[in-house]
Amino acid sequence: MSATADLILERRKDLAEAVVTLQYDRRPQLVARYGPSGRGKCVEDVQYHLLFLAEAVANDSPALFCEYVAWAKVLFINLGIAVEDLAESLVALDDVLRIRLPGGAEIAASIVGQARAELDKMPGDLPSFIRQEAAGGELARLYLDALMAGDRHKASRLVMDKVTAGMTIPEVYLDVFQPALREVGRLWQMNRITVAHEHFATAATQAIMAQLYPHIFKAGTKHHTVIATCVGGELHEIGARMVGDCLELDGWDTHYLGANSPAKGIIRLLRERQADLLAVSATLTAHLHQLADLIGEVRQELEHLPILVGGYPFNLDPSLCSKLGADGWAADAAAAVAVARRLVAR
Repeated sequence: MSATADLILERRKDLAEAVVTLQYDRRPQLVARYGPSGRGKCVEDVQYHLLFLAEAVANDSPALFCEYVAWAKVLFINLGIAVEDLAESLVALDDVLRIRLPGGAEIAASIVGQARAELDKMPGDLPSFIRQEAAGGELARLYLDALMAGDRHKASRLVMDKVTAGMTIPEVYLDVFQPALREVGRLWQMNRITVAHEHFATAATQAIMAQLYPHIFKAGTKHHTVIATCVGGELHEIGARMVGDCLELDGWDTHYLGANSPAKGIIRLLRERQADLLAVSATLTAHLHQLADLIGEVRQELEHLPILVGGYPFNLDPSLCSKLGADGWAADAAAAVAVARRLVAR
């Protein structure tokens, strides 16, 4: 991570306080509009701005911050927060960075400036991730409806009946679970459901994936071994689990470690299992520096081990793969199988 990015993270709270103070000084009416508790939430919001900005700076990727601002715009609109407040917080952020980070502010300020310039063109809402005409679209909609109704048993029956009728596991993962869970995230962003709804949908889907394991983990010769995991601090683990399961179906001996795995434990298991590949997921942009640290530690111990990465940030900026030192990236579980085959050259 660059020195400027490190400094932003190190001083994140102080910088956020300075940004909100400047914004409130410029617009005293914000005190009456949001009150003391609202000011505290403004500081929290700016700290998130800075988290994503630091990653954009560290990886020389303005797209990471611009996409975050686009996400925040939709969220703010649906929370009843004026877009002009977001715009003015970006102006204040730019000003504070130039004052508080002399000598290192130029790249950070330029990234903030790019987001400011694009803010008006960023959409105020998001289309559904579930398309009725897509493969599995109708099932994805029924599955989501069952989850939102809190009926995980119906959700399970919908999936298991389709699998019994011949739907493949990768089809279930890519055509049903993936769009349905992305839609859950969109509904939360649009302020239509709570975090509790989101957690329920995730937990129910994980339980249904476990029901599918007899179809996935079957006896037979395994040609290669892969360790699949999520970077430290990452709690969004379903994507990595889907990759592991699809690789298992492709004939790999998979060892899925779940979320928040420490680097030393990962390296030890790579050695013990004589792994041919490490597959790592980072769903949140804010965790890219931890992914970079993990890749660096693995390279020190196992220099030539192929590393496959994936997650939302790589879909935004594929160049992150080489910047972080990985060997390949995949947009979804099906692509991960193809890339994994190429990386181990079988």
